[in-house]
Amino acid sequence: MSSTPVPYRVVARWAETPDTATLRLEPVGEPLPAFAPGQFAMVWAFGRGEIPLSVSAIPTDGGLAHTVRSVGAVSAGLFAAEVGDVLGLRGPYGTGWELEKAHGQDLLVVAGGIGLAPLRPLVRDAVADPKAYGRLNVLVGARTPSDLMAKVETRLWRTACTGVVVDRPDACWTGRTGVVTQLLGQARFAPRDTTAFVCGPEPMIRATARDLLHRGVAGDRIKVSLERNMRCATGHCGHCQLGPLLLCRDGPVVTWSRAEPLLYVREL
Repeated sequence: MSSTPVPYRVVARWAETPDTATLRLEPVGEPLPAFAPGQFAMVWAFGRGEIPLSVSAIPTDGGLAHTVRSVGAVSAGLFAAEVGDVLGLRGPYGTGWELEKAHGQDLLVVAGGIGLAPLRPLVRDAVADPKAYGRLNVLVGARTPSDLMAKVETRLWRTACTGVVVDRPDACWTGRTGVVTQLLGQARFAPRDTTAFVCGPEPMIRATARDLLHRGVAGDRIKVSLERNMRCATGHCGHCQLGPLLLCRDGPVVTWSRAEPLLYVREL
């Protein structure tokens, strides 16, 4: 992998929500090594800086896609990128979801807000190879209806259960209201033969993992993607440290068995 940003051109852009967009990128020259679902790149907005973004699609014809929410100076610059603009990427970094280790298992995918983006490549892989896995369940939560991502695509996925819930409905919302853990009761899975993949805000991750443990899913079969302040992405600066873990190297995807004792240490 390269520690120097490699130029990638924006070849397509589409809005996911009012403050979130997905950028389809193709290399200007030599591409970066292949990414796995769950891994991330450091994405550079020239003149602003770089931030870590998990891959949200790995097209079979090459290139990458990243989904970015505008929350700061760098992410605002990436969100505003237009077709033809050139960004800098380095990577791949971190651990992936390792879907292949769940062969024969029921799959439970739980996403909160923009947490659906890192899970989207995993769901696409599972949908493309249904005979390799048991039942596929996709549960999606968001703050409001306008914060829901991939509204059309989620309806097209062939799953045993696709559930969607929002915390703050508007006048037009006719779906479920509440938090994403409320959807676990309608999912179709055998807890002892299930692998769960969870990404979203940390309180949502903790609540989901607790509920899954209570339902009988083993902690080492619950995989979560954690977020910390990543600067170098090479394990040297220590900004992303979580106890003994450096999440840019040992994460972002870890098992709940490994994450649980760390996330319950105050201010760790």
